[in-house]
Amino acid sequence: MLKQSLQLKLGHSLTMTPQLQQAIRLLQMPALELQAHIAEVLETNVMLEQEDPEDEIDLGAHFTAAQHTPDTSQTEPVEVEVVEQPWADRPGTGSDSAHAEDDEQANRDIADERSESLRDHLLAQLELAGLSDNDLSVAAALVDALNDDGYLAESLADIGESLRPEIDWDEEEIERVLLLVQMLEPIGVGARNLAECLGIQLAQLDPTTPGLALARRITEQNLDLLAQRDPSAVLNAAGAEKDELAAAIALVRSCHPRPGSLVSASSPEYVIPDVFVRRKGKGWAVELNPGTMPRVRVNQEYAGLLGRSGAHTTLRTQLQEARWLLKSLEIRNDTLIKVTRAIIQRQTDFLNQGEEYMRPMILKDIATAISMHESTISRVTSGKYMHTPRGVYELRYFFSSQVEGGDGQGTSSTAIRAKIRKLIREEDPVNPMSDSRLAEILSGEGIPVARRTVAKYREGLGIESSAERKRAN
Repeated sequence: MLKQSLQLKLGHSLTMTPQLQQAIRLLQMPALELQAHIAEVLETNVMLEQEDPEDEIDLGAHFTAAQHTPDTSQTEPVEVEVVEQPWADRPGTGSDSAHAEDDEQANRDIADERSESLRDHLLAQLELAGLSDNDLSVAAALVDALNDDGYLAESLADIGESLRPEIDWDEEEIERVLLLVQMLEPIGVGARNLAECLGIQLAQLDPTTPGLALARRITEQNLDLLAQRDPSAVLNAAGAEKDELAAAIALVRSCHPRPGSLVSASSPEYVIPDVFVRRKGKGWAVELNPGTMPRVRVNQEYAGLLGRSGAHTTLRTQLQEARWLLKSLEIRNDTLIKVTRAIIQRQTDFLNQGEEYMRPMILKDIATAISMHESTISRVTSGKYMHTPRGVYELRYFFSSQVEGGDGQGTSSTAIRAKIRKLIREEDPVNPMSDSRLAEILSGEGIPVARRTVAKYREGLGIESSAERKRAN
């Protein structure tokens, strides 16, 4: 017979509380997604309010400075001085705060707000051309038939059919107006194929331009051979001298194959950095971008009205949620600055000298340095960007695999790609280096890589093979 009894056991377990789930979710959010989430919370939680602009506090003096020695070959961790930043109690300033005191002041891009489409661009020119009503109507129909690249996507017969019964024109009359459309900017729009597009652009050049006649003949008859990048085949087919052929090919390549793409209605998309990294007199300074930090706080007036009574359960719940949110934002900002500091400590040589000096680094290295889990590092580096004097990089860019060297020290795959790009840029165009030759040079520098590895990195960089590079020259 079984006997019932009570036993006491001790153990560890992790419970995913709502607060922890919220902190993890906010940690992973990019800046724009976080701002959208905060805006949504502000609409549903009366205990939260947005900071007034006049209450903003300058954060320009609150830096995390990374000191380093002039010796760029150092491998010891960079000494870091941490400045306390109470994120929850001090909201961020606007994006125009005073953090441009150094020589690395970011250039401000002026966005193009015109948003003019190719159709609007062409119709504006037609209105100034002084055309008759019928010509203008046909020209507008032709413009409507252009695709985004500027090519005529419909036949003249179909366009003529769409104009009836208001305008009953044959294809010859419509083509007369098409020639007028093909004179508009950007030059080359209205063409029915690539050969016609290039021919229109070449026709705008001075007739005395060297190689122009041969260039027009190539676009009409030998464009397929030119696409194969075999100058000898084009030379035999065109029956021209080598010097003249080189000038003709240069003229053809100077033409734009998709002129319509030069006029785009899409607005440019800008990357908003989450962190600024600046060069200081004694090293590097790391600062969160105040423009991406949500400016929210607890509504103290509403919170004070609650008092100590047990009423207003819903408002008390919202007050607790507001405090959890501010705490989660504080954790997010604090974690982001810690991860960025740890990255800068290990990649100082990259900031000083470029990609060739990128050190190999994995998520575990940063997790160990700041005593956090690798999954946390993965979340905080996903979709977050760092503004450095060398450009804007995603935090994940600084993590790369390692290739063991002959001296026992590893080399970052990013550094190897940079070395391959540099070697190819400096090679003899007449005799480009093969992948095997590139592997030999890298091995001579203490980076033993196989030929197939070089080929994989070269293709990832969008660089053609040695045979194709030779034909292109």
